[in-house]
Amino acid sequence: MPRGSGRAAGLVLATVGAIAFSGKAIIVKLAYRHGVDAVALIMLRMLFALPLFALMAWWAGRGKPALTMRDWFGVLGLGFSGYYLASFLDFAGLAYISAGFERLILYLNPTLVLLFGWVLYRRRASRRQLIGMAISYIGVALVFGHEIWGGTGAGGGLAAWGAFLCFLSAVSYAGYLIYSGEFVKRLGSLRLVGLATSVACLFCIAQFAVLRPLDSAFAVAPQVIWLSVLNATLCTAVPVLMVMMAIERIGAAVAAQTGMIGPMSTILMGIVILGEPFTIWIAVGTVLVIAGIFVFTRTGR
Repeated sequence: MPRGSGRAAGLVLATVGAIAFSGKAIIVKLAYRHGVDAVALIMLRMLFALPLFALMAWWAGRGKPALTMRDWFGVLGLGFSGYYLASFLDFAGLAYISAGFERLILYLNPTLVLLFGWVLYRRRASRRQLIGMAISYIGVALVFGHEIWGGTGAGGGLAAWGAFLCFLSAVSYAGYLIYSGEFVKRLGSLRLVGLATSVACLFCIAQFAVLRPLDSAFAVAPQVIWLSVLNATLCTAVPVLMVMMAIERIGAAVAAQTGMIGPMSTILMGIVILGEPFTIWIAVGTVLVIAGIFVFTRTGR
C-alpha cells in the first residue's frame, strides 16, 4: 500500500480527475444553449481530442509488439461501444435532463457490470450487492420523478427519453468494461484507452460527415468551439491520465471510492453554473445512489 506523499498525490489525482470528468456534463449543457445538436457537439469534442489520444496510444505503445488482427478488431469493437456509442447516447440524453441526474445514472455503471456478468457468465451477486443495487436504483427513481414533474430539463416524456438514452450510455460502457479485461492484459490500460478513444473519435467524425455537410463543421457559435476544446482537454484527455496515474499510486479500489465525489461535484456545478435547482428529492436521491454504490463496491467484485 503506498504511503506518504505518493498516496497523498494519488488521492489528489483521483479527486481532481473525478471532478474534471464530471465537468463534461456541465460543458455540454452550456453548449446546448447556443443551438448546437448532439451530432455536431460530440464531433467537435472528439475532433479536438483525437490528437491527444493518438499521442497517448503512441506513447504507451513504444517498444511494444505490434497489434495483431484480433487486437485491431477488439480495439474497434471496444472503441465503438465504450467511447463512441456511450458518448453519443450520453450527449443526446443531456439535451433533456439535468446534468446532476445524468451523472447519477452513469454512476450506476458497477451494477450494470454485475448484471452483464450474471447474464453472460452466470456470476452470482452477494446479498449485500443486491441491497446496494436496490438502494441506488431507489435513489435514481426519486430523482427521475423530480425530473419528470419538477426538474429544469424537458420534463414529462422527453425527460424519460433523456434518462433512457443516458441509461443506454451506461449499458454501452458497461459492455466495454466487461470485454476490455483481456485486451487490457494484452495491450496495457493506457495503450488500450488511447487506441479505443482514437477509434471513437474517428467514428464521431465519420457520423458527422454522413449526417451533415462537412463545411458546416465550424458553423456554430464561437462559444461552442471553445467549450468543445475545454471538453476535449480538461474534461476528457486530462482526467484519463490523472485517473491512470492515481491507480498506479493508490490502486483501482481506492481510486474508485474517491470517484464518489463525481456526482456531488456535478450537482454542485449544476447549481452554481447552470442554475439547476437542489431540492429535498434530489438530495435524498443522491445520498441513496452514492450510499448504494458504496455498499455495492465494498462487498467484493
